[in-house]
Amino acid sequence: MFLLLVLSTLLFNSQASVNDQTQTTFNFPTFSPQSCSNGSLICMGSVTASNGHLSLTPEPEQGNSSSSSSSPLYKVGRVLYRYPVRAWPAFISTTFTVRISAFPNSTGSGDGMAFVFAQDSGPSPPDSYGSFLGLLNRSTEGGAVKQLGIELDTFMNEEFDPDGNHIAIDTTSIMNPVVAKSLNSTGIELKSGRDIKFRIDYDGWNQILQISVGYSENPTISFLNYSIDMSQMVPSSVYVGFTASTGTLPESHQVLDWVFTSVQLPGIPPSKPDSDKKVHHWNTKSIWVIDLPIFLGMAILIACTYPLILRVLRRNQCIGNQDEDDIESQSRTAANAPEMFTYKQLLVATQNFCKENLLGSGGFGIVYKGIISSDPPKTIAVKKISATSKQGEREYLAEICTIGRLRHKNIVQLQGWCHEHEHRFLVYDYMPNGSLDRYIGKPYLDWRTRYKILTGLASALLYLHEECGNPVVHRDIKPDNVMLDSDFNAHLGDFGLARLMFKDASVTIPMAGTPAYLAPEFLGFSGKATQESDVYSFGMVVLEVVCGRRSKGFMDDYSLVEHVWNSYTKNELLDCVDQMLDGKFEEEQVRRTLIVGLACLHTYCMLRPKMRKVVQILLNPNEPLMELPDTRARPSAVYLSVSSSAPTTEFGSTSSSYIAS
Repeated sequence: MFLLLVLSTLLFNSQASVNDQTQTTFNFPTFSPQSCSNGSLICMGSVTASNGHLSLTPEPEQGNSSSSSSSPLYKVGRVLYRYPVRAWPAFISTTFTVRISAFPNSTGSGDGMAFVFAQDSGPSPPDSYGSFLGLLNRSTEGGAVKQLGIELDTFMNEEFDPDGNHIAIDTTSIMNPVVAKSLNSTGIELKSGRDIKFRIDYDGWNQILQISVGYSENPTISFLNYSIDMSQMVPSSVYVGFTASTGTLPESHQVLDWVFTSVQLPGIPPSKPDSDKKVHHWNTKSIWVIDLPIFLGMAILIACTYPLILRVLRRNQCIGNQDEDDIESQSRTAANAPEMFTYKQLLVATQNFCKENLLGSGGFGIVYKGIISSDPPKTIAVKKISATSKQGEREYLAEICTIGRLRHKNIVQLQGWCHEHEHRFLVYDYMPNGSLDRYIGKPYLDWRTRYKILTGLASALLYLHEECGNPVVHRDIKPDNVMLDSDFNAHLGDFGLARLMFKDASVTIPMAGTPAYLAPEFLGFSGKATQESDVYSFGMVVLEVVCGRRSKGFMDDYSLVEHVWNSYTKNELLDCVDQMLDGKFEEEQVRRTLIVGLACLHTYCMLRPKMRKVVQILLNPNEPLMELPDTRARPSAVYLSVSSSAPTTEFGSTSSSYIAS
């Protein structure tokens, strides 16, 4: 019976992996001429790559007001990723930054640009300039092309546009878009010349397309949610990229960076029960009739390799049920890192992992400083994975998969990885100023720097909770895991126990993290890490940074939390501020920051603010504060647990000194 159970489990996993589970992930943090000439991009029309960005249409010449040597009018540019990606059934998430600018001294500008899911890798249709944005032309208008475009439209055509600053979704017609919505209510001007970040997510299960937008220095906000059945719009595999056009007026369209991920979903979405039944009926028949000899062979193989099978079944892959290939091939598929290092490279970089380059040790590895020979030389942090670690292969893959797909200026960047024989390494950005815990209670950081660190950490958590596709719970927010670069910008790290949980966000897990920073409901045996527990940990970090002292935990009668809360009720909040600041701080800013920290530390998780509210308060001095009770309830033995309905990724903890990993 057990053998049959194992057999059926393997067969199910194999079927899902081979037929249903594929992933495409790529990242362009910058662009160069090689990106187009011999890289992963197909650049067509007027597209050029220089100075770190793509120019989809001609730029004004230096010293020239509104024209270049080749006319910037009636131009079309299209750039596509060279390889097809899965469009449906799939989860898709892409983030990119654009800069759209009018020419100096020009009387106007137009027409805009678009993100496109194209049916092939060919150029834009002929004469698709102007309002067609390189998507369609008069002959293809109405359904000759299967594609989906997200317009960033900067020119108002009175016949069919709401204004000259809107986003629209197009399929078969520019003149009759699926939906169009003005950006004027957001305060964002597409052709302002400022860097604007866009995020496009497609939930293939629920068939929802979500578009978020924001100036690059601010968090993105959800702008447009629309129900779309991608299977009715485009082929199952598409080419993705950008188009832009000008007409009677010039305009500059630049793409500054681009991250894209597509994860194929297993089977047909449950919203179509009839089709689902038919598919499963056919699969069952094919399994037991067509492939019966293969299954019997597998059963014999399983019986002979029982210990190995147990190990295979325990292994938890990065996303869903994936085929158990060797570690190296999985790393190649999963990693969103720009480079795979050789063992020899890392040996040379760290000088044979000498003691002088030792930075610290973590839960499943030792961290070394290294220098990669390049022009110019680059300093890195290398985590050497312990061969005897209890966490082992799963955690190594989990860290690659999870931190590799995260892209935020306040989250540490995974630079690469290495797996040769028994050697396993992860390579990160080197953080020359170490971790935040080194500075608490020390007279090194002025108030402005502390405030910048807290704002950066809050922005990272907002990204994890709301902006990175599947919500992420970090589980170990503390100063030790906040790394500081050369300018003392915060970078959140320590993603060593990551695992993706797409289907059940309320799975009970073993307690992880540092007790002083764990929310009371988590220690109260609810056993469920939530976004609210991350908010609690952030609040503790706020108090430590502002007050210049470490927390003893909420169960202590004289804890830092109780001290600050009591000062708040006595209207003596500023008495808590670190004496080493010597009074050199903005009193109102400090007061608001402490109130935010206390609100995050509310005993009852449902009364804590969301990270979006926290970021809004820290960035905007006029943002209303949340109200606090006069007294703080003491944690009790029983707590209410709040489970988000959204899928969640949970992270555990390792520790190191100079990287956030």
